[in-house]
Amino acid sequence: MSKPAAKPMRGRGPGAMKPEGGKTGHSKAAFQKLLRYLGKYRFSLLIVVLLAAASTVFSILGPKILGKATNAIFTGVMNQITGAGTGIDFPYVRRILFWLIGLYVVSALFSVIQGYVMSGVSMKITYHMRREIAAKVHRLPLSYFDTTSNGEVLSLITNDVDVISQSLNQSVTQIVTSVTTIIGIFAMMLSISWQMTLVALCVVPLSTLFAIRIVGRSQKYFLAQQTYLGHVNGHIEEMYASHIVIKAFNNEEESVKTFDGYNGALYSSAWKSQFLSGLMMPVMSFVGNLGYVAVCILGGYLAVNGRVTVGDIQAFTQYVRQFNQPVTQVANISNVLQQTAAAAERIFAFLNQEEEAAESASPVSPEPRARQGRGVPIRGAVEFRHVRFGYHPDKIIIKDFSAKVEPGQKIAIVGPTGAGKTTMVKLLMRFYDVTGGAILVDGHDIREFTRDGLRSLFGMVLQDTWLYNASIFDNIRYGWLNATRGEVLAAAKAAQADHFVRTLPDGYAMILNEEISNVSQGQKQLLTIARVILANPQILILDEATSSVDTRTEILIQKAMDNLMRGRTSFVIAHRLSTIRNADLILVMQDGDIVEQGKHEELMRKNGFYARLYNSQFDTER
Repeated sequence: MSKPAAKPMRGRGPGAMKPEGGKTGHSKAAFQKLLRYLGKYRFSLLIVVLLAAASTVFSILGPKILGKATNAIFTGVMNQITGAGTGIDFPYVRRILFWLIGLYVVSALFSVIQGYVMSGVSMKITYHMRREIAAKVHRLPLSYFDTTSNGEVLSLITNDVDVISQSLNQSVTQIVTSVTTIIGIFAMMLSISWQMTLVALCVVPLSTLFAIRIVGRSQKYFLAQQTYLGHVNGHIEEMYASHIVIKAFNNEEESVKTFDGYNGALYSSAWKSQFLSGLMMPVMSFVGNLGYVAVCILGGYLAVNGRVTVGDIQAFTQYVRQFNQPVTQVANISNVLQQTAAAAERIFAFLNQEEEAAESASPVSPEPRARQGRGVPIRGAVEFRHVRFGYHPDKIIIKDFSAKVEPGQKIAIVGPTGAGKTTMVKLLMRFYDVTGGAILVDGHDIREFTRDGLRSLFGMVLQDTWLYNASIFDNIRYGWLNATRGEVLAAAKAAQADHFVRTLPDGYAMILNEEISNVSQGQKQLLTIARVILANPQILILDEATSSVDTRTEILIQKAMDNLMRGRTSFVIAHRLSTIRNADLILVMQDGDIVEQGKHEELMRKNGFYARLYNSQFDTER
């Protein structure tokens, strides 16, 4: 479909919006929801945890075994120097090295398998999360999109989901391996020397304190980064969609100014979050080195006194290095998880948005598009019974709208701008539900139908054409996806579109470009009429379809619409009142109410509001 005009930015500038998700309670709730979301993959995650733990255990045993080889070499060298033994036991050292190689090979194999399983889990989660977001989009009321830009939703389904996917793919295994490493290394260090272990552990509280301080400072910046990234995407999407309008009104400077505001806020939050997370590694390394120096001094003292061997010192120093690494990893993971929490919070907030009102428990099933299907046949009688509606509860714009329409009648809805004409169409289609009263089709309240069933009864031809980046044939067949080629061509002929389509380079196979700029406005309108003719609806809604075309094209469109309206209930929203003089009933709206109704001649004889509207049109033309 062709893209709509850009919506106003609704005050979403850097000064207008304050991200609220940086609170600990919000992040915790987001993590809890994410964990519940992961519950369906618990078996795969259990395999990942077991494999990651096994891989880590095998790698932890390496330094201890290597220490035995070091002891054998050291003992052999000392024996040779003192002449007290036979020298180095190379077969023993060789056996130890083979065992060591075997351990590392098994550890690497387990690591590869768990990486493969975890990649599959993260991609499945990404897939299902994007499906849920896409499905949610279709269940949201139009009021949500009236206050949210397209780019905001696009940012959720791309950036935020990608953040969660990458975090799961890396962080889950890192958390398991880091925790297993810390526990395993702690046990191995205790088995070597409890004194050196105590010295090594002295750095842990200091490391934890630094990590908590850094995490606490950076969380709000991670959330702001994700939030303003959504704003930047939203602004860019809107500006590209309305690029011609911006150029036409010389609004480039204002657009760039708005973008600079969002981009500046994104820059500020992004560099602060990245700087603070980048501090983690050097700070943790510095603290770890302090512990490493202390262990080396104590280890030398114990070795001189014969309380530990050289191999034990070599193994312990390796363990100290390895011990600091998982502590640092856990600190770094906490930064990644902050960004994950910010993304999850935005996604779950979107998924928790209030949806359209629930369907009827026992809906009426209309006969689908008069194609010999099962269901209740619909003749096209429509009644507005004391309809009351407002987009906001405190601002009612349609106060008491009542009218009866017989099957096959042509109903014109006229009135000044803001009278409520287009709003009535939105209520008919259940894009919004009435606040009070009811709209009935063949005696059934439209809320008794499913939304799909109700909307299958209607065909719409509006000023803004709905076409999309595909062939002309596919655009017409969008009205009925099971239509044959012959039915599509017959609909195009009835819509007066067949002739111009055949003159195009590829005929019906010609691809409409993304902006739908390779056909004229009138040709677009004829294609939308052909689509509605193919859909064969019982009720039509026509919103001034000829307002932006030349006289010759208007005649073609009028012929096409006459073919379309024949035998169908039709609602025509008219701005040029001369086009609806032959309507069966004219509803004259003012401030949300019907102030007059009747045929053209009757209303002109009354010399009331309609007559003044009609005559003012010609006064303007003069």
